[in-house]
Amino acid sequence: MGKPMLYFVWGGVFTDMKFRELKPGAEECYGPLHSDAEANRIWSEKTRANVDIAQHRLFVVTAARPHG
Repeated sequence: MGKPMLYFVWGGVFTDMKFRELKPGAEECYGPLHSDAEANRIWSEKTRANVDIAQHRLFVVTAARPHG
């Protein structure tokens, strides 16, 4: 069994189409989430809600849960 993971959905509206810098105040972060399925569900919902904003992008980010 692998390490327990945490998932976050992160992103928002970026300043340009290179998706390197977020516009101030347009950041989004959801989590921590405890399953890949939950993270993908939230990613899908939030991405669909902003489909008309070309510079909006969200990413699923994973991290190992700390011990203890």
